[in-house]
Amino acid sequence: MIVNFAERAHNHNWELDPVTRSLLDTDFYKLLMLQFIWKHYPTTHVSFSLFNRSTSVRLADMFPREELIHQMEHARQLKFRRSELVWLAGNTFYGRRGIFDPVFLEWLEHDFRLSDYELSVKDGQFHLQFDGRWTETTMWELYALSILGELKTRAAMKKLREFGLDILYARAKTKLWGKIERLRGVPDLAVADFGTRRRHSFLWQEYVVNAMKTSLGSAFTGTSNAFLAHKHDLEAIGTNAHEIPMVLAALTHDDQDLRASQYRVLELWQATYHGSLRIMLPDTFGTTQFLENAPDWAADWTGQRIDSKDPYVGGDEYIQWLKARGRDPHDKRIIASDALDVDDILGLHAYFGGTLANGVAREDFRSASDFNDPAKWTPGRRIRFSAGWGTLLTNDFRGCDPATGGDFDPISLICKVSTVEGKPAVKLSDNYAKALGTPAEIDRYRRVFGTKGLSNVPVIT
Repeated sequence: MIVNFAERAHNHNWELDPVTRSLLDTDFYKLLMLQFIWKHYPTTHVSFSLFNRSTSVRLADMFPREELIHQMEHARQLKFRRSELVWLAGNTFYGRRGIFDPVFLEWLEHDFRLSDYELSVKDGQFHLQFDGRWTETTMWELYALSILGELKTRAAMKKLREFGLDILYARAKTKLWGKIERLRGVPDLAVADFGTRRRHSFLWQEYVVNAMKTSLGSAFTGTSNAFLAHKHDLEAIGTNAHEIPMVLAALTHDDQDLRASQYRVLELWQATYHGSLRIMLPDTFGTTQFLENAPDWAADWTGQRIDSKDPYVGGDEYIQWLKARGRDPHDKRIIASDALDVDDILGLHAYFGGTLANGVAREDFRSASDFNDPAKWTPGRRIRFSAGWGTLLTNDFRGCDPATGGDFDPISLICKVSTVEGKPAVKLSDNYAKALGTPAEIDRYRRVFGTKGLSNVPVIT
């Protein structure tokens, strides 16, 4: 796919392109979670809040609120297309056909709606809140994040003339190709696009996905973006996120139920999907305590996604836990997905999927200067490893702006559950810097779950 990004932006045709082209333009896991919510919690009332953790970037000074409202209102008017529903109904996902209930798909076609929203501006930042039934608010997360991200991109583009835009995209393409080239030919590599939420733009994500598909072959396992998976005949990747354990925890009435709620999520999830899609996300309230107290049957799940913990530490912790539970780690999978770039992907793939050569010890692996050179290791898998490549795949324009500004650098926008039936929702994560919730509730959750295995690392993206 060839897109003249510079000409398109220079001629202001971007304004004719809505940011959200389809309700399917979201991460696949949001659809899986929406079905789970529709089935188990159709009347639960929640609030989502969106804010910018990169406070030095004053988004409200970059483009007017009217542009944001225009794009938000466009998204609210969209309906799922018949062809998209047929794809959801008839396609095979994770080896299983019919993963979406026909009654759920009928509800999507006729009754699904996005909630209203509240928009305010304070200290140069947009603040968005979505209140309503969980089924009406959950999908706003990805639409709102991608809208704000792309409006930021469009605002920055208006500062450049066509030649400057040519330079911008020439540099970005060169940077992208340099990353892809290092991944080509790496044995047993598995990498997927996870970059919808903080992408540079829809068109750039589509360009990146096609470049990965063309250049990496089977090593490119698919995309989390359901629309692009549908359009380009790719695997749709994703299972679930922190949102579900956050809501179920907030619905509990005492500390004992709170501690048990993280395993109630697993029970309901595997019942909903009949034993499929069993990838744990254990870090909502801390991975170490989750594994130490997990029921034995949790070790029968396919694997886990490591989000907020150092993936080397998290992967080793999971491997040791599996061995202690009498399970063979070779049969399991870990997925790393937090702020990855090509060095991280190659290093983690070699660490978990290969046997190191040239006397490099595992404990010294990350400090070795040649850790990402595939010639330095030979195949010898400890556990199956996959990489979910996000922001630094679909939005790495750092150093590409010919005006030497940072307007195209990615920022950390988040949209998370803030209240459930009027009660504060909390996410602790494995990183103190990523904790969300009111201070009093965060303190309570840390008392209930403990802080073992947590770290304090600056948030990059």
